[in-house]
Amino acid sequence: MAPNSINGEANDDQESVTIPLLTSERSNVNSTSQVAIVGANVCPIESLDYEIAENDLFKQDWRSGGKIHIFQYVFMKWLLCFLIGLIVSLIGFFNNLAVENIAGLKFVVTSNMMLAKRFGMAFLVFSVSNLTLTLFASIITAFIAPAAAGSGIPEVKAYLNGVDAPGIFSLRTLIVKIIGSISAVSSSLFVGKAGPMVHTGACVAALLGQGGSKRFRLTWRWLHFFRNDRDRRDLVTCGSAAGIAAGFRAPVGGVLFALEEMASWWRSVLLWRSFFTTAVVAIVLRALIDFCLSGKCGLFGKGGLIMFDVYSASVTYHLIDVPPALALGVIGGILGSLYNFLLDKVLRIYNLINEKGIAYKIFLACAISVSTSCLLFGLPWLASCQPCPSDASESCPTIGRSGNFKKFQCPPGHYNDLASLIFNTNDDAVRNLFSKNTNSEFQYSSILIFFVTCFFLSIFSCGIVAPAGLFVPVIVTGASYGRFVGMLVGSHSSLNHGLYAVLGAASFLGGSMRMTVSLCVIILELTNNLLLLPLIMLVLLISKTVADAFNGNIFDLIMKAKGFPYLESHAEPYMRQLTVGDVVTGPLQVFQGIEKVGNILHVLRTTRHNGFPVIDEPPLSESPVLYETRSGNGDKIEELRFTEEEMEMFLDLHPFTNASPYTVVETMSLAKALILFREVGLRHLLVMPKISGRSPVVGILTRHDFMAEHILGLHPLLIRSRWKRLRIRVSRVFKFF
Repeated sequence: MAPNSINGEANDDQESVTIPLLTSERSNVNSTSQVAIVGANVCPIESLDYEIAENDLFKQDWRSGGKIHIFQYVFMKWLLCFLIGLIVSLIGFFNNLAVENIAGLKFVVTSNMMLAKRFGMAFLVFSVSNLTLTLFASIITAFIAPAAAGSGIPEVKAYLNGVDAPGIFSLRTLIVKIIGSISAVSSSLFVGKAGPMVHTGACVAALLGQGGSKRFRLTWRWLHFFRNDRDRRDLVTCGSAAGIAAGFRAPVGGVLFALEEMASWWRSVLLWRSFFTTAVVAIVLRALIDFCLSGKCGLFGKGGLIMFDVYSASVTYHLIDVPPALALGVIGGILGSLYNFLLDKVLRIYNLINEKGIAYKIFLACAISVSTSCLLFGLPWLASCQPCPSDASESCPTIGRSGNFKKFQCPPGHYNDLASLIFNTNDDAVRNLFSKNTNSEFQYSSILIFFVTCFFLSIFSCGIVAPAGLFVPVIVTGASYGRFVGMLVGSHSSLNHGLYAVLGAASFLGGSMRMTVSLCVIILELTNNLLLLPLIMLVLLISKTVADAFNGNIFDLIMKAKGFPYLESHAEPYMRQLTVGDVVTGPLQVFQGIEKVGNILHVLRTTRHNGFPVIDEPPLSESPVLYETRSGNGDKIEELRFTEEEMEMFLDLHPFTNASPYTVVETMSLAKALILFREVGLRHLLVMPKISGRSPVVGILTRHDFMAEHILGLHPLLIRSRWKRLRIRVSRVFKFF
């Protein structure tokens, strides 16, 4: 297996390509790379193996297990799901509590200085505290766990697809993810904590599944029960569902998120376990919230743990309300695709900066923090002060705490509507935008300024070397233009402006993340408003349809930028005209069934392969018999020491070989081979010759051989077919409207 390609493609067009584009020559060299960006490091990428190797050792272990063994296996799975839900809910509670109190203390001190007319000192305290928090988050991420940078959702999604990226689930990554996320969100950067919670839940699940951390000698034998990638994959899926459930208090939405966006393999028993895990999260969070309501969680203990309640029993809508909802769907699709396009470009620029060294990564994060602080403190001065409404549901103005009516620089009895949004935590900004009975609270100019600020700051804040989620910034941005549309519609609609903000958030989520069912349920659980279900469904469907015509979803674009070889559930049209023999590469390393130890060590030390064909030839067998063996994930080959006498000995490989590996004939279409490779969850796929009498194996396919960069590098004429499909996509959008 020569080095193969790194980048996957996310194209969902199924048009056939009818023009022959292949040349008759076959390349024997795969010149593309096998590395990807993990955090801020370039690392070699391998595949996980979800296939069960049916060798002699496995059969002995399987046949020796009785009913007690099976019961213990099932019981441990459910126990680990319970532990995942419990631990993730506690982490989510701690994250919210820490963010609300740290950010709340910062705003109290700043507001007190504003009341004393010490505006310069207030800005200095605000900006320095933000810079300190950002600097701390970036330093621990860059030096301790670079894999903790970013959202973490692309890394978890790639893992569940079979990509084994190093370091993404280590104990160091988990700790830095928690602490760094708290610091980054508290620093007023336009980043969220929901995405990092997904990564945190996956880390907890992975560590429990492998029995702890071997590197730090924190292991427990009673947890050493799941020794294969398949069981750990299921636990990580439950962990990702628990992360969303803890981030949004959306247990059902968490399950659907794992099903729709994260998991590449799903079955009914996994649905049960993930639902049980998120149910544990919901119950624990409910108990902790009741504890906080007693006033024992600090100054701002309730902020991030309550839903954005926009429920109204009297909400009704009619046909006249449908056109604005349709318009929001179209706007969300266009803005979402533009957001993804700009974010992809910014991340690629950031990668060029990050390659220069750690100092550049930290400087970039600090520059974004200083710029953000200047905008958040300076922009509210552009808004005019508004008199407090006489029928306000809360005290006006609000001083030193979260609320709808921030005083900022205004005289007594007045409030700054832009400061109520921008000089606040993201959670409080969403709560203010979603609030009901506040149709006259915000000015057009303030909402427009806030939307533009959120749109661009969330793009520039995403790629810094710190844990940074995208969910909450996207919700804030969508809610702002949704509220703006509601203000434009005015009295012509029976919906209040807060409900338009909910629809705007849904449209931008659908346009950028391209999910439908899970986002719909998450929004309903987040807002506690079931009456909006039909309109939310309509907005999500339209925004996703429009955005799909331009580019892929935001997590797929990030995976591609990082170089993760993600396998889509469908085959590209040009793969139907290719056979596996057109892309398989060599040279191929082959072992005999009984092989000399010295030969085995030489091959293992001189190659980076993880699978080798084992062939029995006469006189060991009447005709060549093919097996497959794998090197596994044990000790490093460089650490093994053998005497000269041991090097001359022979080793019987039969007990360790998979006697029934998956094979395909070299004339099979590449599309069919891709579906087989992905659906079974293979790491290697053996290619057999069509004509008997030749070598029993032609080559080995890995996931890198299915990547578009590798295939198009071998057959450049196929590139023009992709432009044809792009034109077809755009024409479909215009036909749709």
